[in-house]
Amino acid sequence: MRDLGAYLVANTASCTPRSTLEVIEGAVAGGIGWIQLRAKDETAREFYELTLAAAKLTAGKAELLINDRIDIYLAAKAAGAAVTGVHIGQKDLPVRVARQIIGDGILGLSASSRENIEQANLDAEVIDYLGVGAVRATPTKKDHPTPLGLDGFALRTGWTQLPCVAIGAVTADDAKAIRASGGAGLAVVRAICQAADPQAASAQLVAAWEAAK
Repeated sequence: MRDLGAYLVANTASCTPRSTLEVIEGAVAGGIGWIQLRAKDETAREFYELTLAAAKLTAGKAELLINDRIDIYLAAKAAGAAVTGVHIGQKDLPVRVARQIIGDGILGLSASSRENIEQANLDAEVIDYLGVGAVRATPTKKDHPTPLGLDGFALRTGWTQLPCVAIGAVTADDAKAIRASGGAGLAVVRAICQAADPQAASAQLVAAWEAAK
C-alpha cells in the first residue's frame, strides 16, 4: 500500500499571517513528502502563479497536488511545473472523468460515508488514495460531515483496499492510532500552517509517523 505519511494541506486562508509559500518551504525542510495546495479565495490567475512558485519549492523533495482545480493542475503542468496530481471532492468532477483529463497524475478523492467509499471501490482502478474525515471538527472545512473520531476512521479503512489518509484536526499524537488502524497517512492543515515554527511542526509529524511503524 502506498505510504503517504505526514501530509500537509496548505490552505491559503489558514497560513496567515505567514505567506503560504513560507509554510510550504518550512514543511519541505521538515521532511513532509506530500503537499496539497488549497486556494479557495484566490482567482484562477493567483492560484496558477502560487502553484508555479510552490512547485519550485517542492520539486524533487515533495509531491505537490492541487485541490479541486484540474484546470490549474493542467496549466501548471503545461508550464513545466513539478505538479504531481489533484485531490478532488464529492462535488467535483466524477473521478473517471478526472482521470481521463489528468492522465497518469496522482488522483486523490475525499470520501467518508459508506456510500462514498463503496462508490470509490467501484472506481478504484482510477483512484490513488482516499482522504477520509473529518476525524474531528475543524474550522478549515465548514461543510465537513459529522466527525468520525479515530474509531470511525479505523472502521472506514476496513471498507476499502484503497490507501486512506486521515484528515480533520489530527495531530502527531494520533499517528500511532491512525497507522495501527491501517491508515496510509495523516493530513493536517492548522498543525503546520498555524504552528509557531512550521518546519519544527513538520519534522515532529514526520517523526511521529515513522515511529508508529
